[in-house]
Amino acid sequence: MPPIIEVQNVTKIYHLGKVEVPAVRGVSFQVEKGEFVAVVGPSGSGKSTLFYVLGGLTRADSGRVIVDGDDFARLSDAQRTRMRKRKIGFVFQKFNLLPTLNARLNIQIAQDIAGRDGNHDAAWFDRITKLLGIADRLEHRPSELSGGEQQRVALARALINQPAIILADEPTGNLDSKNSEIVLRLLQETNRTLGQTVLMITHNLEAATFAGRILHMRDGQIVGEENELRP
Repeated sequence: MPPIIEVQNVTKIYHLGKVEVPAVRGVSFQVEKGEFVAVVGPSGSGKSTLFYVLGGLTRADSGRVIVDGDDFARLSDAQRTRMRKRKIGFVFQKFNLLPTLNARLNIQIAQDIAGRDGNHDAAWFDRITKLLGIADRLEHRPSELSGGEQQRVALARALINQPAIILADEPTGNLDSKNSEIVLRLLQETNRTLGQTVLMITHNLEAATFAGRILHMRDGQIVGEENELRP
């Protein structure tokens, strides 16, 4: 079975006036279906740029990114947008919930955006909201939820379309240590129970140890790897 994510010699350079700033420099790696992989590195290491390239939010200058059989380099902007909606679930440091909608509607809106109006899978919705411990908070708006609960709603929104992968960018960055551990364990649980492939970007090595594999990034390159971290 081919890897669900395949990154081949990817480079991304930003231009500040006449100055070239290489953010990602010849990065290559693979993620197998059902893995939980963390990319960890300090600020400025290129990990956030890599996240945007992997999510199809920006184009690489060279190299290939293949996600679940789709090669970003060969897709038009419209095709990349459609692919993202159906195959990638995003979790960000900022929860990005709509303040006027309750938790239920904040989750379901991802289905509508993906073009699944009127085709909501009630059983799947119930399964993930129970797994994430928010089944009794669905009628509450974001202002009525704790930070940890808001991030769990954001995770449910990322999972609702049963994407090929979850891309999480500093998912505990706005949480205290207690809620950070809850969210990280829930990412583990979705990986183990649902078989969800997860790729998490973080600067926090402790957070990264919740993954099954860590890729260390520095100066735009992958410089090391660790496997089999937590039981």
